[in-house]
Amino acid sequence: MNPANRVEFTKDMKDYTILAPNMADIHFSILSNIFGQYGYKVELLRNEGRAVVDEGLKYVHNDTCYPALLVIGQLIDALNSGKYDVNKTALFITQSGGGCRASNYIHLLRKALRKAGYGQVPVISLNLSGLEKNSGFKIRISMALKMLSAVIYGDLIMMLKNQVEPYEVNVGDAKALTQKWIDDISALFRKGKGFSYFEIKKILPEITKTFAEIPVNKVDKIKVGVVGEIYVKYSPLANNHLEEFLFSQGCEVNVPGLLGFILFKADNRLEDIKLYGGKLPKKWLMQVVMWYLTKTEANVLNAAKAYGSFNVPEPYAHIKAKCNKIIGAGCKMGEGWLLTAEMMELAESGYCNIVCTQPFGCLPNHIVGKGMIRKLKELYPQSNIVPIDYDPGATRVNQENRIKLMLAIAKENKAPADFSDGFCDEEKCASCQGCNG
Repeated sequence: MNPANRVEFTKDMKDYTILAPNMADIHFSILSNIFGQYGYKVELLRNEGRAVVDEGLKYVHNDTCYPALLVIGQLIDALNSGKYDVNKTALFITQSGGGCRASNYIHLLRKALRKAGYGQVPVISLNLSGLEKNSGFKIRISMALKMLSAVIYGDLIMMLKNQVEPYEVNVGDAKALTQKWIDDISALFRKGKGFSYFEIKKILPEITKTFAEIPVNKVDKIKVGVVGEIYVKYSPLANNHLEEFLFSQGCEVNVPGLLGFILFKADNRLEDIKLYGGKLPKKWLMQVVMWYLTKTEANVLNAAKAYGSFNVPEPYAHIKAKCNKIIGAGCKMGEGWLLTAEMMELAESGYCNIVCTQPFGCLPNHIVGKGMIRKLKELYPQSNIVPIDYDPGATRVNQENRIKLMLAIAKENKAPADFSDGFCDEEKCASCQGCNG
C-alpha cells in the first residue's frame, strides 16, 4: 500500500473509539485503562465465534498465519456489528518490527478494510520501533513505563491466580481478587503512582500476600503447561478458551509470562550485535535495558517467593543458558529458542504435561515447538507434550479430544516419585519412573 494513502490518526480524532484485539486478559485490561488515562477511548474486543473466523477468511488469504486472520476478522466483525460509528472509530494493532509476519498485519488489515468498505477507518500502529507514527497518538515515557508495569503486574497476578484458583475453597475468590488488583493498579496509575521501580518492588509482595491468604484445599491435580505462538498461547479467542477447558478438567495450568518474551526481544538486539556487529551506542543502550528488565524480573520472582508456597519459574538467564545446550540463541524468529526453553523449564518445574499451541502458517513456531519434541523427550523422558493445531478448519471438539488423550496419559504416568524440592531436574528426570507434575 502507498503510504500516502494511509489514513492517519490525527489529533482531532481524540474522541474516536479505538478498538483493540484482546490477548492476555489481565495484562490487556490494565493496558486499556492506561490508554484511557491519556484521553484515548480504548475498548478491548471480546467478540468471538465462527463469524470472526469467516470474516478473516473473507478478507485474508487462507495461507496467512492464523493469528493475522483472527485479529483482522475480529476487528472487521466488530465494525460490522453496528455497535460503533465507523466514521468515529479507529483500530489498534501491534507491530513487532522483527522477522515475524506480525509486522505486516497492519498492511493486511488496511487492505481488508478497503475491501470491506471501511477505508476511512484509521489504523494505529502500536510499536516501539518507530515503524509508523500518528500525530494523534504518541507513546510518552510515562505511558511506556506504565505499559511495562502492566506486564510486570499482569505476570505475577496471572501466575498466582493460576496456582490458587484450582484449589480455592470458595469458588470465585481468585477471580475476584484478580479484578480487585486490576482496578487498584489502574487507580494508582491514574494518580501518577505505582510504576516506578521502587513502587513496583514494594507492591509486588503485597499482591502475593493477598493471594496466599485465599483459603485453599491442596488436592492432587494434573499440572499442565501451555506454550506456543504468543497470540494463540494467551488469547482465548485463538485457543478456544484453552485455560478454561484445562481448569474444567481438574488441572492446574502454568502459562509463562510476557516479561520473558520482552527480555527475549531485547536480548535479541544484543545477539544481533554479537553475531553481525553493530554500533556501540546501541549495544550500551540495550545492555542498560537488559539490566533494568533483569532486575525487574528478579523482583517479580522474589515477590512470588515472599508468601505461601507458590511454584516460581527460573529467571530468563537460567533458562537461556540451559536451552543453549540444544538450540542456538541466533534462532530468534517468532518465539525462537524461547519456546523450547519454556518447555524445558516447565518440565523441570513439575509441569511435565505440556500443550504446544501451533497456529497455522507459523513456520518458526513449528520448528522450535513441534520440531523439538523428540529432543525434549530424550532429555525429559516423562515429558508429555501434545502439539495442538489451531487453524480455520480445526474443530474445537477435535482439539479438546487430543488434549483429553494427553491428560489420560498424564494420569497413567503418575508415580510415587516425590522430590523434596518439588522440582524435576535433568538428572532426576532421566532416572525416575514418573514425575510429580
